[in-house]
Amino acid sequence: MKLEQGRMDNLSHEEIQQSNTRSKGLISIDESGRPLLDYLLFNAKQAGYNTIYIITGVDNKLFKTFYGDHNFGNSYHGLTINFAIQHIPKGREKPLGTADAVYQTLEQYNELKSKSFTVCNSDNLYSIEALKSIRLFDKSPNVLLGYSRKNLKFSEEKISKFAVMNYNNNGFLIDIVEKPEISILNDFRDTQGALRVSMNIFKFDGSLFFKYLEECPMHKRRNEKELPTALLNMINDHPNSTSVLPIAEHVPDLTSKEDISIMKNYVSTIDLSDW
Repeated sequence: MKLEQGRMDNLSHEEIQQSNTRSKGLISIDESGRPLLDYLLFNAKQAGYNTIYIITGVDNKLFKTFYGDHNFGNSYHGLTINFAIQHIPKGREKPLGTADAVYQTLEQYNELKSKSFTVCNSDNLYSIEALKSIRLFDKSPNVLLGYSRKNLKFSEEKISKFAVMNYNNNGFLIDIVEKPEISILNDFRDTQGALRVSMNIFKFDGSLFFKYLEECPMHKRRNEKELPTALLNMINDHPNSTSVLPIAEHVPDLTSKEDISIMKNYVSTIDLSDW
């Protein structure tokens, strides 16, 4: 996916060109030319991850330029990098959605059908603490991070492009809505009055979740297979299978072109020179 339009006052010609042609995670965000995905991989390694699956389209030459020529088993700073391809069905111009992306990955890497794995966006810079907390969580087979709205430095309009959730007193997910109308956001506040937002970071039990990825229906309006839909279908059959892990911090992201400058300022204090 490419960046949305936004202010470009502080962007160089090269940055504008990258924002128009590169996948978000591959846009350079520091003076050395490192892409955002490098910082996410660094945080993942610090959080204890060692095997990474990068989901791309068929044309993934630039990803391979950064992270290894092989389809799987690439070594990158102590991480093993594997590539999964999300194929687009005949008759469509765009991929089938996030649930389809994860489904195709499990079809290509059968070992994930019997393991727990974390799913996240490549254009969000999740903290080491967030990645570690979801990796180590063991109170239920599945978990997602529920970010406190007040700690996310986003407008209401931008929040409405994410997903919001409800969970019960035991912390189990009972509802999640992708791209909610602004008018219903208050219906998703918890008992402390906090609005919990999904920043698309989950841990799934492949043996339980695969069926719901495989059978995920198309969203009637957006015409895509979305992870929240598959997740809702799973918790309808397995009510206490998915926990919400509350977290209170910001997640820098690349949604629009103006986010490039914000991200560059954010990573300026992170030293990856020896990595």
